[in-house]
Amino acid sequence: MNPNFLFEATHDMYTTCLQLTGDIHEEVESQNRLLDRMGNNMDTSRGIMSGTMDRFKMVFEKKSSRRTCALAGFFILSFFILYYLIRVPCIPEARLKQNYEYLTFEIFD
Repeated sequence: MNPNFLFEATHDMYTTCLQLTGDIHEEVESQNRLLDRMGNNMDTSRGIMSGTMDRFKMVFEKKSSRRTCALAGFFILSFFILYYLIRVPCIPEARLKQNYEYLTFEIFD
């Protein structure tokens, strides 16, 4: 075997491994930055949520605030009930027509 050929093959393998490890390192660094940003966002949202929960606790400690929240909940619940009643018909239109035709035949017979 030619020593130059072995040297070149070894050098090519070394270069390929070096590029591969560099690419892996860049990918790991990118993933670490992404995880750090996600962790910071989670910490921020945790702070916002704890502040909101503290405000809810203060609202529910007062009796008048409880009544206000109950009233708001009643209005929201009644809105959804009315929305459901308006959007979802109890009897489909085709069924109404069938019942109407049946009743008209029954009356005139």
